[in-house]
Amino acid sequence: MTAPGRRSSTFTRLLRHGFTDPSAAERLLDAVELAAVRDDPVLLEALGATADPDLALHGLVRLLEAQPDPTARRELLDTLIAAKPLRDRLLGVLGASEALADHLARHAGDWRALVTYEPRDLHRGVEDFERGLAEADDPVSLRVAYRRCLLSIAARDVCGTIDVAETAAELADLATATLRAALALAEAAAPEDAALCRLAVIAMGKCGGHELNYVSDVDVIFVGEAVEGADEPRALRAATALASHLMRICSETTVEGSIWPVDANLRPEGRNGPLVRTLSSHLAYYQRWAKTWEFQALLKARPVAGDPGLGAEYVAALQPLVWQAADRENFVPDVQKMRRRVVENIPAAEVDRQLKLGPGGLRDVEFAVQLLQLVHGRADTSLHSGTTLDALEALAAGGYVGRADAAQLDEAYRFLRSMEHRIQLHRLRRTHLVPEDEADLRRLGRSLGLRTDPVAGLLRAWKRHASVVRRLHEKLFYRPLLDAVAQLAPGEARLSAEAARERMVALGYADPAAALRHLEALASGVTRKAAIQRTLLPVLLGWFADSADPDAGLLNFRKVSDALGKTPWYLRLLRDEGAAAENLARVLSAGRLAPDLLMRAPEAVALLGDGNAGGLAPRGRAQLEQETLAAVRRADGAVQAVAAVRGVRRRELFRTAAADIVGSYGTEAQPVEADQGALVDRVGAAVSDLTAATLAGTLRAVVREGRGDTLPTRFAIIGMGRFGGHELGYGSDADVLFVHEPRDGADEREAADAANKVVSEMRRLLQVPSADPPLLIDADLRPEGKSGPLVRTLKSYEAYYRRWSLVWERHALLRAEFVAGDEDLGRRFIELVDPLRYPAGGLDDDAVREIRRLKARMESERLPRGADPKLHAKLGPGGLSDVEWTVQLMQLRHGHEEAGLRTTRTRAALAAACEAGLISTENATTLDEAWVLATRVRNAVMLVRGRAGDTFPTDPRELAAVGRYLGHGPGHAGDMLDEYRRTARRARAVVDELFYA
Repeated sequence: MTAPGRRSSTFTRLLRHGFTDPSAAERLLDAVELAAVRDDPVLLEALGATADPDLALHGLVRLLEAQPDPTARRELLDTLIAAKPLRDRLLGVLGASEALADHLARHAGDWRALVTYEPRDLHRGVEDFERGLAEADDPVSLRVAYRRCLLSIAARDVCGTIDVAETAAELADLATATLRAALALAEAAAPEDAALCRLAVIAMGKCGGHELNYVSDVDVIFVGEAVEGADEPRALRAATALASHLMRICSETTVEGSIWPVDANLRPEGRNGPLVRTLSSHLAYYQRWAKTWEFQALLKARPVAGDPGLGAEYVAALQPLVWQAADRENFVPDVQKMRRRVVENIPAAEVDRQLKLGPGGLRDVEFAVQLLQLVHGRADTSLHSGTTLDALEALAAGGYVGRADAAQLDEAYRFLRSMEHRIQLHRLRRTHLVPEDEADLRRLGRSLGLRTDPVAGLLRAWKRHASVVRRLHEKLFYRPLLDAVAQLAPGEARLSAEAARERMVALGYADPAAALRHLEALASGVTRKAAIQRTLLPVLLGWFADSADPDAGLLNFRKVSDALGKTPWYLRLLRDEGAAAENLARVLSAGRLAPDLLMRAPEAVALLGDGNAGGLAPRGRAQLEQETLAAVRRADGAVQAVAAVRGVRRRELFRTAAADIVGSYGTEAQPVEADQGALVDRVGAAVSDLTAATLAGTLRAVVREGRGDTLPTRFAIIGMGRFGGHELGYGSDADVLFVHEPRDGADEREAADAANKVVSEMRRLLQVPSADPPLLIDADLRPEGKSGPLVRTLKSYEAYYRRWSLVWERHALLRAEFVAGDEDLGRRFIELVDPLRYPAGGLDDDAVREIRRLKARMESERLPRGADPKLHAKLGPGGLSDVEWTVQLMQLRHGHEEAGLRTTRTRAALAAACEAGLISTENATTLDEAWVLATRVRNAVMLVRGRAGDTFPTDPRELAAVGRYLGHGPGHAGDMLDEYRRTARRARAVVDELFYA
């Protein structure tokens, strides 16, 4: 008897053998059924070797309880202790699968299926499984026989007699035998139907690829023909009845559960198409209508049941089409769409637990292998395998995949499939999620041989293998391209020139010959630079291929590398800084503007890193002014000073554009910016602050050159239009007014001349041809427009606005804001115009009619000839002009009473109008969305084309690039245009209601 407070020796031994609930295990061992063997050390050792000793012991007791009599119980125990093969198999299954333990408890004699241990039993095939199912004469007995065969596979799997690939192949062979048995049952139930037709069952997916899971839908396609002399429509109806019955036999739930769903949705037209087609109908569909993914699915097509001759004819007719898929017109955009992960469709809580679809999951390996088969299989029949691991081995042997990469992927894939198998085996449920429960993780880790710390060891191994897959998934496509052009490692199998060209075309490169030349220039040789490039390029090429213009991305990368390749920090930055390489790839392949800015001073690449180089966060106006004024102080003369200021502007434009592109495209480290309005606001504020700092620096440089540090007149620059509204785009001019005020005692004529000379010199120096983009200063919003003086005194403005100001000038002054020069003078100018733009009592009816007339005239006269008004982001219906004039009319009418309306910013004024009850929340949201979208369209056009524009490009590549910036994937440019028209149409309805009503 055990003393109180002390644990029994059995309790301690159970803990040592891996039991997690020794007390419950002690009670089970004391059961009468185990009386004869409870003290046998062999039993305890065998239980401790299982994935879950507690589960195995519980299942064994249930199995003993289910034996029909003491003699049968004694036979089981004697065989269990005496025969190690049975002991390992039976207890291994009981410790890994609760579902199969349930089966054994219901069918107490099925343990005998695990007794035999002959050489042919090690690797069973279709014929063996057909014998195992031969006695089944109805769906229920078929399920029992299926589980008995499954028991045999699981036993050899958990004991390590067969590896994961062999397990998957046997599961596919068992599915083949089951489909044949189910078809035989269906034919026996309707012999008249069977006599009318030839029916072939084509396995697809994992069953067709000989790599089935324990629990999975079995994907099939049915093909039928009439027997000689039979009516074809009647024969097809008979074949459809047989196929439907086969599916029900396998899928329906009985007292013995179901086997697995039979899924025929990969057939032509999916679930909308006929279940059974003739071979000629299949062929016609695939020749005319099939999409790329359907040919990808056919990679695994394999006849498994029914008429073997018809099945062979089907494969012979369709296989040539599979290997021609890469020649199809839409292959590249289809591939780009397929390569883009659909992670957003996975519930957020499951992404990190997904073995199949998550990042670094099984689908990554399978898709990569299948794509490479499609690209290179047309010229190399050794790649014609439906089995992932066999195809991966063939790709490595042919040089299409690096051998080291293939070996790592093979190891990772086997581990991930082993995890998937053991997770499904536990309860025989279809799932690809790694469990969260500690006990489940412990059992899973132990089933994979991790005994010391099974949970931590499992999670470490899983993350390591997933990381390998994630890292190699992209490199798999590109590393062999580099090996082909770098000419290293003599004797190593490598891509031929034609195979390399085919791969580049498949990945979206329009000029594969030029792309390969760039790769050769970047990666050839034995220098450290070339070695680092060979490390970087596989990943960079994948990011380029993910853009609308991969060729431009690669060309631009070569230019930057040629310019900076000898500097020690450049390649180190790309290699070591987590975000720098991907940021650079996105920026170089997103259009012309950012690369053009970068090429003029490639050292700006440093901004793309994670460290202290400045990053992509925009800098404020005060910081920018401080830098430009410091540059002016250091310069010799105005020309050099303004050149330095323009250099700062170019660098900061690049920073802003790069941040905009990264935020719009997203990266691995930074998802796409969800708030599109925030992106627009950041660009507008950054470019406006930069323009103000540029003008401040230029003004200081010009004054110093001609007058020392002091003019005979105070001088201020007032921002107007988008500049004053903090809404400048990349290609915007700077709309301004110039105001001066002679200093005390200064001659007014001399003061005016000085002010005019300053303006003239500023405009000239900011437009001098150079490597830096010009800044155009537009003063056409001044009193009297182009006919009026360029610079006026504050008193002159006051006199003009008091006597002559027109409605359009009041309207324009809504955007007036001091931006540079004498701050006090700028403040007094704003005080002067406030009563004009926010008049007490608002606008009278005549003024409102005049504003509406001006707006209508602008719409009719300023829209470019031939432009589609519905797609014109500035002047079209629902475009920028519509929204801005509607908001500004509310400001003119109510700005005096509502302080929130006294702002130069469109979105802020719109929000204030909504808060004041001048516009409904719904209408305000509609106008805001339209304004943000139209602004982003203009920014996108400038980024993509390198020049300003208000309409969508007509060139397909440029249009696709605009679409990518706006969040539309490859092939969805039409959706983008539809979205714009829809958004603008809703906004125009609001404008008609509020502005023209």
